[in-house]
Amino acid sequence: MSISAAQVKQLREMTGAGMMDCKTALTETGGDLEAAVDWLRKKGISKADKKSGRTAAEGLIGVASQGGSAVMVEVNSETDFVARNDAFQDLVRNVASVALSTDGSVEAVAAADYPGTGKSVADSVTDAIATIGENMTLRRSAKLSVSKGTVATYVHNAVADGLGKIGVLVAVETEGNAEAAQNFGRQVAMHVAATSPLALTEAEVDPVAVAREKEIFSDQARQSGKPENIIEKMVEGRLRKFFEEVVLLKQAFVVNPDLTVEQALKEAEKEIGAPATISGFLRFALGEGVEREESDFAAEVAAAAKQ
Repeated sequence: MSISAAQVKQLREMTGAGMMDCKTALTETGGDLEAAVDWLRKKGISKADKKSGRTAAEGLIGVASQGGSAVMVEVNSETDFVARNDAFQDLVRNVASVALSTDGSVEAVAAADYPGTGKSVADSVTDAIATIGENMTLRRSAKLSVSKGTVATYVHNAVADGLGKIGVLVAVETEGNAEAAQNFGRQVAMHVAATSPLALTEAEVDPVAVAREKEIFSDQARQSGKPENIIEKMVEGRLRKFFEEVVLLKQAFVVNPDLTVEQALKEAEKEIGAPATISGFLRFALGEGVEREESDFAAEVAAAAKQ
C-alpha cells in the first residue's frame, strides 16, 4: 500500500522520529498509526509514546463547585475567536452551574433547565448557535462528589473565573479541616493538569495499556541478548518505572518532587488534622481526542481559480 505524506507527518508529530523511519514503520505495519508507534519504540527509534499536542476543537472547559460536589463541562465552538466572546463564556458558565444539579452525565446536563429561559440546555445551545453564528456542541460533562471532605478544582489557561483550556477535579475524602484539604487538593489538581496521569492507582490502569507496555519492554530487552530470567527482571523494573510515570499516587509531586503524591498526602494529613484519601480525579483538556480536518489552502485556491 502507498503511505501518504500526511500519515508520515502525523507519525512524526506523535513520536519525534525521523521522516524515513516513520515511512518505514508505516510500511511495515500497513499504515496502522498505533502499530507504527509500537514498531518505532521496539526498534528504540521512538523513546516515548508521545501524542500530538494539537487539539482539534476550540471552545472552553467550564468548572463549578458547591458543597462536596464539583462538575466540569466541555462546550466546543468552531473558532477560538468565539471562545473569547462574552456571550459564549456566559453560556459555558451557566451550563457548568446547571450541571451541579444533575448526575453529571452529558445527557442529564443537556436535558436540564437552562436558567431564565424555560428551555433545556440543549435547546439553549441551539439558540446560541443562531445568535453567535457558529456551530457549538456540549461535548461532555462529569461530576465528582464526596460525603465528607472536599472536591478541589483547578483551571489552567483560564480566560475567566472557572473557564479555560484544561480543567481538573480532585476529590479528597476526610473528616479533618476542610480548608486545609481544599488547599492540598488544589495543589494535586495543578499537578494533574501538568502530568495527566492515566489512573489513580496501579490497579486502575487499563490492562490493555499495561500489556502493550510489557510487550514493548520485552522486545526491547531481548535485543540486549541477555538470558530470559534477566530479561524478566528488566521488564519488571521498566513496568515499575511506567507505573511511577502514569499512576497519580506514584508520581513525583510537582510541588515537591522529593515526595510522591501518596507521600505528600501523608504529610498533608498533619495540616488537615485527620486521615485523608484522594478518592478520585478527572481531567479535561479542550479538544482532546477530536480530529479536525486540515484543509490544504493552496489546493483550495488552485481549485477556485479553475472555476
